[in-house]
Amino acid sequence: MDRALWLLPALPLAGFLILALAGRGLPRAAASVIGVGSVASSAIVAILLAARFITSPPEGHAVVQPLWTFFDLPQLRVEAALRLDALSVVMVLVVTVVGALIHLYSTAYMRDDAGYARFFAYMNLFVAAMLTLVLADDLFFLFLGWEGVGLCSYLLIGFWYDDPKNGQAASKAFLVTRIGDVFLAIGMFLLVSEFGTLHIATLLERAPQVWAAGSGIALAAALLLLGGALGKSGQLPLQVWLPDAMAGPTPVSALIHAATMVTAGVYLIARMNGIFILAPTAQTVIALVGAATLLLAGACALAQRDIKRVLAYSTISQIGYMFLALGVGAWSAALFHFFTHALFKALLFMAAGAIIVALHHEQDMFHMGGLRKRLPLVFWTFLVGAISLSALPLIGAGFYSKDMILFEAGTSQLGSPALWVAGVIGAFITALYTFRMIFLVFFGAEKHEVHGGTSPAMAVPLVVLAVATTLAGLLELPRTLGHQPRFSHFMEHTLPAAVLREASVRTELLVQIASGGIVLVGVLTACGLWLRPSPIVRALSGSRAARLLEAGWGFDWLYARIIAGPYTTFARVNAGDALDGASTGVVRLAEGIAAGLRMLQNGRLRWYAAAAGAGTILAIYLVVYA
Repeated sequence: MDRALWLLPALPLAGFLILALAGRGLPRAAASVIGVGSVASSAIVAILLAARFITSPPEGHAVVQPLWTFFDLPQLRVEAALRLDALSVVMVLVVTVVGALIHLYSTAYMRDDAGYARFFAYMNLFVAAMLTLVLADDLFFLFLGWEGVGLCSYLLIGFWYDDPKNGQAASKAFLVTRIGDVFLAIGMFLLVSEFGTLHIATLLERAPQVWAAGSGIALAAALLLLGGALGKSGQLPLQVWLPDAMAGPTPVSALIHAATMVTAGVYLIARMNGIFILAPTAQTVIALVGAATLLLAGACALAQRDIKRVLAYSTISQIGYMFLALGVGAWSAALFHFFTHALFKALLFMAAGAIIVALHHEQDMFHMGGLRKRLPLVFWTFLVGAISLSALPLIGAGFYSKDMILFEAGTSQLGSPALWVAGVIGAFITALYTFRMIFLVFFGAEKHEVHGGTSPAMAVPLVVLAVATTLAGLLELPRTLGHQPRFSHFMEHTLPAAVLREASVRTELLVQIASGGIVLVGVLTACGLWLRPSPIVRALSGSRAARLLEAGWGFDWLYARIIAGPYTTFARVNAGDALDGASTGVVRLAEGIAAGLRMLQNGRLRWYAAAAGAGTILAIYLVVYA
């Protein structure tokens, strides 16, 4: 098993190299085969490795494949090695399988684009970088994959670089995520200084031996790692880049928001769980950030007109649920929601892309309507994804993963009733904005001409993901249904179980009834507000509150005033290098002294004789009279 691990990132990387070097000379069919085939081959290898891992667990429940040594110093040795355990199995399956479906979908979505081969080259590199990130056995190697997905996000968000807005969105994503990357890099330096290694397993083993629980150094390390996670996963206060990332092609949105980049922060916290367990304060911060993010982002989704921006804010909100779970120690629940979210969010983005193509790239939901009859396949698959996103009771995988989070948020030792209430309110908001999309896009009168149907390359991924989204909940049916959780049992060798104050079936049933009831209320409310034109909606439309939510609570305005504006002003003031005046003055003084010395060395003999005579007279004077 360990000998095949290297194929997982190597196959899409090989696809990238071929497309990057020979892409312009390749026919589109060949570019499609290479782009899709490389990721699909990696997905096949991932499925085979996962099947063997599950049926015949290796000793220690992990497989490690060394590749090479980055550097070997007396006090620090850094190796490139790949590690396959329960956590990386789940991540690898999502990245490769969902990534392959998105690549297949892209062959239809991007078929008329002039940068066809370049697009697949970037997408292949993105998948290779993400696989490196989730398989890395060392934080240094992980950081290379981490920066790789950051680079690829810049290239893909700004793929249509002829439009300045796309370039600005790409730059914004790159710069904002770099803030988090700086925190992660500092955290790595701290870990090296404390333990002399970046090997993840060694760090998790030594940390409890060196640091006391609740110590300041453990808290500092945890908060620095959290800073990196906030940037990549688009959580408060670094969430501003993610809605603007919709500037890229829709397959890019599906890949970034479902299977790859935005989940990297969740993976990092889960992988480094031992550090966070030693810092309960940091876990509380994670839970609070997650709760605040899921509520604020959900509210923003209610006011968006662009269907992709609704899904973008939905992603921020759903990752907030994952952070909430991580913060209360519900590690497996967070990963299970990551798994189900990857399925239904990829489905929703690709269904939205099919709508956009059919409407000649119209993205405003208020210019849509009545599409359930014109695009029936898209309607039913979108509805399946919406049901999971809304967590409708007993239907779709999203209910089971969100129910698991809400139950453990309220009953774990690190949880609280307030966190549970935040999650339930978030569930109501999610149902509200999700079915707002459904009613605006698929019901009512037709407002836009529909061109063509859904091509097979688009239809197949939609159907596959719709089936997977419907059935994925079977992996973690609640105990109230007399089921022994399988997903949690599989993860228990890698992630610690949540410590619950109360774990009775009765309590879980009450949580399910409460959360399921509030979701149904949200659906009915959306029906009353948007199935037919509502006076309430007309009254709120265009209000200050609606504009504030549409602008993402004004975070861009705030950052422009307190960060970008002052920095730009400072740059203008310092355009002439005013702060370099002191160092420049030293240089000018040295130049003046050198110019004076050059006058003495002019090559004229009588000047030298006169200088020697003057020096002799001065020396005699000093000897006689001094």
